[in-house]
Amino acid sequence: MIKPNQIVTQPSKSTCYHCGEDCKEEILPFDGKEFCCTGCKLVYEVLNENDLCSYYEIADNPGLSQKSISSRNNRFDYLNDLDIISKLVDFQNHEETHVTFSIPLIHCASCIWLLENLHKINAGIVSGRVDFIKKKVQIKFHQRDISLREVVSLLSRIGYEPSINLADVDKKAPAVSDQKLIYKLAVAGFCFGNMMLFSLPEYFAEAELLGNGFKKTFNYLNVLLALPVFFYAATDYYRSAWIAIKNRGVNMDVPIAVGIFTLFTYSLYDIFGLGNEGYMDTLGGLIFFLLIGKYYQQKTYDTLSFDRDYKSYFPVAVTKIVREEEEVIPLIKLHVGDIIKVRNEELVPADSILLEGEAFIDYSFVTGEEVPVIRKRGELIYAGGRQKGKSLLLTVQKSPSQGYLTDLWNNDSFEKEKANSLESLANRISGKFTVTVLLVALSALVYWSWNGQIALGVLSFTSVLIITCPCALAMSTPFTLGNTLRVFGQGKFFLKNSQVIERLAKVDTVVFDKTGTLTAPSQASVKYFGESLSAESKSLIKTMVNQSTHALSNRINTFLDGVKGLDLQEVEEVQGKGIRTIYKSQEIKLGSAEFVGEGNSDLPKGGNLVFFAIESSVLGYFFIQSGLRKGIKEVVNNIQETRLVHFLSGDQDHERVNLKNIFGNEVLMNFNQGPTDKLAYIKQLNQNGANTLMIGDGLNDAGALREAKVGIALTDKITNFSPASDAIMDASMIQKLPAFLRFTHTSRNIIKASFGLSFTYNFVGVFFAVQGLVSPVFCAILMPISSISVVVFTTLTTNYLAYKRGLKEKII
Repeated sequence: MIKPNQIVTQPSKSTCYHCGEDCKEEILPFDGKEFCCTGCKLVYEVLNENDLCSYYEIADNPGLSQKSISSRNNRFDYLNDLDIISKLVDFQNHEETHVTFSIPLIHCASCIWLLENLHKINAGIVSGRVDFIKKKVQIKFHQRDISLREVVSLLSRIGYEPSINLADVDKKAPAVSDQKLIYKLAVAGFCFGNMMLFSLPEYFAEAELLGNGFKKTFNYLNVLLALPVFFYAATDYYRSAWIAIKNRGVNMDVPIAVGIFTLFTYSLYDIFGLGNEGYMDTLGGLIFFLLIGKYYQQKTYDTLSFDRDYKSYFPVAVTKIVREEEEVIPLIKLHVGDIIKVRNEELVPADSILLEGEAFIDYSFVTGEEVPVIRKRGELIYAGGRQKGKSLLLTVQKSPSQGYLTDLWNNDSFEKEKANSLESLANRISGKFTVTVLLVALSALVYWSWNGQIALGVLSFTSVLIITCPCALAMSTPFTLGNTLRVFGQGKFFLKNSQVIERLAKVDTVVFDKTGTLTAPSQASVKYFGESLSAESKSLIKTMVNQSTHALSNRINTFLDGVKGLDLQEVEEVQGKGIRTIYKSQEIKLGSAEFVGEGNSDLPKGGNLVFFAIESSVLGYFFIQSGLRKGIKEVVNNIQETRLVHFLSGDQDHERVNLKNIFGNEVLMNFNQGPTDKLAYIKQLNQNGANTLMIGDGLNDAGALREAKVGIALTDKITNFSPASDAIMDASMIQKLPAFLRFTHTSRNIIKASFGLSFTYNFVGVFFAVQGLVSPVFCAILMPISSISVVVFTTLTTNYLAYKRGLKEKII
């Protein structure tokens, strides 16, 4: 009698409950199950102790063999080193650490489920988020409860050891092809070639010369060659179909799996039961061409890289200090050791050391916690933090990553409610379409079998299942929207994700913030009235506005070009009101009349007023007449043809009459709107059933941008980056906004046209398949061709129409 944990060494055909491999060397019985090694058994024990065995229900034998995993307990000790930790972590504060690992062993839905439920194994882990395509997982944990070393040990213990290579931390990992798919393709190709060789006599009249014995020998050899094809090369289709059925759904692999199984079992019956040649060569060709199509589709996806292609030109720049001069450069040109300047409300673009001053960093972009943390000189500030207050000088410590900032931009905290998208429509159509296909195939099988032609019925059944694969239908939406993302990105209009395209297509109300959006700093005129400004006062004002990112501050900053600033300890910006500081024990204010306490009503009209006051005594004011952006009148008039337009502004209504004369009385205008007022205004529009588009500068408009159905941050300085926005547009491209909005409708029409093309392929294919006029091999060749043609159609059509609409310089 075998004891519970006794090792059984005799040969057995048992398979490991965890990884599914044969238990050749030993069998470890535990809990009524058998395991091939102590590693697989240990993983099961860990999951069982934490009530996570649902992992095994999502997919059959989802784990990978742990035989080769080292059991040394000290191999992760290097992760206790603080320098190593600082190189690996994405973010760390006094409470929480964020880290991203590459885990090559991620391969199925069970892996995703388990890695996103790590908090059930250890309460110190806050969350896990898996990127299946890149085989990466981002883990957030409380370092007081669990260390980085313990996190890695836990991942290793449950069978998902991270790939950690410190030398490559800042390098982009090269794309790796799916090796398993290549192996399966090679096996299928080898077997198919030989099966065709053995089947050649059947296709020629000279087959009778071989004699019945030789014919049977070749048929039996074909059966042997079909075994690795059926039981290995086609397993991806079985696994995908089984997962869909277990989840009470039907995906595109279900009919393929049914067709393969039917063709294989009927061929066995035909060869061994009826003494005929069977269809094993057809089965080999079917799977071989299916895998070729799958490989080609995968390479096409990789080539287009539509999902995150916009990262390569994501519009985050940084102010670099070069010989005491400011220079705005793209983030990709920033290097370790460079000195950068980060102003109030700007994001820290890379992990950096604070050189001077005191920082108040808002990490809500990273953690969701809105309370700013104080950082002093010499302390580390993580990428993604937003400065609140005086501008900072920092030195870059880690190479900046646009990918990291983009991942933060896509954080769930900033995700809006997803609309009923065309992608989900395609999924729903695919499910119903697959059920319909199964019914048609069964009908063909029953019809031909009833008429005594079972062989023809099986071929018709299999052909229908293969030729009507809805791959083309499923691929049309992501490729069209992906190409639209790229077209928009090349036009300096950067969208967060493809769902934004669909929400833009539904917009019926457009709300513009006035200052910095309708107006352009380069077109503004600035005049000063009041007591003459001394050189010291000019330097003081220069320093204050230099700390601010507000459009009016930028205009005064330009007006005082050439004036050298002072060293101020602290500058506070009150959103929508003004700036204040303490200089020589006196309170200095720069801002609106209400902010500085100015009560004089005899003031010039037709422009913005920014008052300068010392200790509540107003010395003068700047009169700023905002010049409109080039072409903005045409933009608003164009949008007004199909949508309602609103203007919001935090300024006084001095320019109402002028704006009415320019844009007409149809535009609804509201002035004296602070950040909370703008948010409430958008919320009211949404409650009234409007699909709102908010266009602001991304600074004082964050709440309104987030509340709108779609929020676009328009910016002259691409350092101004708001996580609350759904898109970022370079201000120089504002003239193309109507064309971008129209093209979102074009994208939807292209998707619908590709749906029609896909249905046409399938209808014609089914017409011939039910009559038995096409073979399964021909169908397997036609299926990827139809998918590729749909991809080519959506890609070329999107690029051509973008070129015709002036959104793209070249067609390809």
